[in-house]
Amino acid sequence: MAAGTMSGEATMDRRLLAAAASGDAASMKQLALDPGVLLGTTPPGNTCLHVSCILEHEEFCRSILTLDQSPALVSAVNKDGETPLLAAVTRGHVSVASILLRYCRDQQLSQVILKQDKRGFNALHHAIRRGHTMLALELIEAEPALSKAVNKNDESPMFIAAMRNITDVCEKLLEIPYSAHSGTCGLNALHAAVRNGNAVIAKRIMELRPWLVRQQNENKFTPMHLAVSEKRIDVLKVLLEHDSSLGYLISPRLLCVAAIVGDVGVARELLKHCPDAPYCDPKGSTCLHIAVLCGHMEYVKFILGSQQLGQLVNMQNSRGETALHLAAKFKKVEMLSALRHRQDMDITVLNSAGKSANWELLHATNPAKPLISMADDISSPPEPSGGLPVHQETL
Repeated sequence: MAAGTMSGEATMDRRLLAAAASGDAASMKQLALDPGVLLGTTPPGNTCLHVSCILEHEEFCRSILTLDQSPALVSAVNKDGETPLLAAVTRGHVSVASILLRYCRDQQLSQVILKQDKRGFNALHHAIRRGHTMLALELIEAEPALSKAVNKNDESPMFIAAMRNITDVCEKLLEIPYSAHSGTCGLNALHAAVRNGNAVIAKRIMELRPWLVRQQNENKFTPMHLAVSEKRIDVLKVLLEHDSSLGYLISPRLLCVAAIVGDVGVARELLKHCPDAPYCDPKGSTCLHIAVLCGHMEYVKFILGSQQLGQLVNMQNSRGETALHLAAKFKKVEMLSALRHRQDMDITVLNSAGKSANWELLHATNPAKPLISMADDISSPPEPSGGLPVHQETL
C-alpha cells in the first residue's frame, strides 16, 4: 500500500516501483486492483508511468494506457516539469513517445502534448534537439500548436531545427503561419540557416518570412552580416537574389565585414548585385584600410583591381591616413609593394599629424636611421624647395 509523505503526496508502493523498473506489466495490473496505488510517486515526483518511460518499457506503457487511471497518469508532472511523454522524448525513446502521443491525440489531451518542462522545452523542442526527425514530424502533425512555444532561452522549435540543419522539419514548421522563429541571443531561424550554409532553408524563409533577414541579434548582426562574416556565398546569393537592396545595409558595412574576414568571393557576390555598395565604416575607414590592417593580401589585390573600388587607394580615414600610411606603419611589405604599383597612388598625402607614408615607414622600423630597404617599395616624393628631407618631416 502507498504511504503518505510529508507533503501529502502518496509514496509509490515498493512493489509497483519494482514492477515499473523491470517492466513487469502483469504485476502492475495486480497491484492496480487496489484503488489509487498507481498514482503513487517517487521522491523526484515520477509515477510508475514516468519510470517505465524513462527505462523504455514499451509493453508496460501500453498496459497502463488500458486502465481507468491512465488519463491521470499521462497528465502527471514530475519535479522537472515532465509528463511521461516529455520524459520519453527527452531520453530519445521514440517508440514509447509515439505510443503516448497517439493516446493523447485520441483522448484529445492537447494540454498534455503541449506541456513545457521547467526549462520551457516541449516535446517538439526535445525531439528536434535529439535529431528524431520522424517523431518531430509526427508531433507537428498531431499538435501544430507545439510550434508556437519558446523555451527559457527564447529558442523556438524552428530555430533549433535550423541550427541542427533539419530541413524537412524547418519546411513543415514554416507552413504553420503562427509558428515561432526566435532563437537565443536575439538570433532567428534565418540566422541559424545562414550559419549552417543551408541555402534551401534560407530560400524558404525568404519566401515566407522575408522580414527576418533584417532582424539584428544582440551583436547587431543581421543574417546578411552573418552570411558575409561566415563566408556563406551560396546563402548570400539566395538572400541577394530575393532582395538586392540588402547589400546596402548600413551598419556594419558588408564590404567592411568581408574585408575583416578577407573573403574575395563574398565581396564579388555583393558587388555583382550592388555595384555601388557602401565601403566605409562610420569612422571613415574603407574596406581597403581594413584589409590592410587585417593582413588580407588577396582582398587588397582584389580592391586594387576592381573597377568599382579603385578610388579607395587615396581615401583617408578619420586620422587622415591612406591605406599606404597603414601599410607603412605596420610594416606590411607585400602590401606596400602592391599599393606602390598603382599609377594613381598619391604618395604625398599627409595624415592629420602632417606625416607621409614614408615618415610612417621610417619610424615604424628604426627612427634613428635612414629609410631601410623596405622604403624602396615607396618612391620618395621630391623634396620641397628649401624644405627638409622627407624622413625629417616635422609638420
